[in-house]
Amino acid sequence: MLRRYIIGFLMVVLLLINTSPSSAASHSYAVIDAETGRLLLGANEHTPLPIASLTKMWTALVALENMDLQAPVTVSKQAAMSEGSSIYLTAGEETTLETLLYGLLLRSGNDAAAAIAEACGGSLEGFSKMMNDTAALYGLEHTHFENPSGLHNEQHLASAYDTAQMLRIAMQNKKFKKIASTKNYSSNTVNGTVWENKHKLVRNNKFAIAGKTGYTKVAGRTLATYFEKDGKKVIVVTINESNDWLVHSSHAEYVFKNYRNEVVAKSGTYSVQSDIRVNLADSQTLLLTKQEEKSVQHILQLPRAKSQDAIGRWSFYIGDNLVKDTLVEVDWR
Repeated sequence: MLRRYIIGFLMVVLLLINTSPSSAASHSYAVIDAETGRLLLGANEHTPLPIASLTKMWTALVALENMDLQAPVTVSKQAAMSEGSSIYLTAGEETTLETLLYGLLLRSGNDAAAAIAEACGGSLEGFSKMMNDTAALYGLEHTHFENPSGLHNEQHLASAYDTAQMLRIAMQNKKFKKIASTKNYSSNTVNGTVWENKHKLVRNNKFAIAGKTGYTKVAGRTLATYFEKDGKKVIVVTINESNDWLVHSSHAEYVFKNYRNEVVAKSGTYSVQSDIRVNLADSQTLLLTKQEEKSVQHILQLPRAKSQDAIGRWSFYIGDNLVKDTLVEVDWR
């Protein structure tokens, strides 16, 4: 009896040891300024975790950067039989990349993801490599893809911060922004119907412009949302957050209430030294709290040699963190 008690006690201790660290790191979130990419709020924001169907934001961007919207795509048997969420494509039917992207982003179709991957990358593996190469190009350091849909794989991971950057980068693509912001789309597939955007906030919150939902048993609920209000643009990403709709709205409202767009440098000509002037073409604005307004630092990098078309760099820091930089024309008198 005593021996069974000791064994049972040890098993409980081992279970606690094994599960506590992973469960502590299994939840994360990131809130970023959608203009600069600066992290505003977060927890475990750089920890790589399963992101489920938030993967499809990157799938869409990679496809858009490599294919024409009207490119014809023939659905393979393998794609039509994809595991998980589906837009009910049939093997052999032909549609366009555009239609598949709507099915991908609005209804999270894994069959759409597979069809896109095969058309763009030749295979799921080939397209996954394209996704990883593009992630490296954009500086996503805590991201690795193994498939285009987000189905669970031990190596298929991304941080909340990187995932927020994915949406920020993708929203700079006008075609992506249009599709991801759509509430309803009438599809022309064989089993076509009206596709409603799964993202409830995009449908019902006037400040939620675009986003993506996700879920697997391992990842839990994952959500990415792009908000915009009074010129302030904010992205919220949560991983394994059961109350994600409320959390996203709350984080966005916090930023809208406590941050404001401040002009940190007006456009114009500035005298740096008696014989050097720099021309700033556009006013520079940052999303800042009242405290941060006083701590913005300016660093100007100038070329060493004089030349007619000299270009310098004007950088804006908060503490040790680079927030934004821009190029300036340099004139020597």
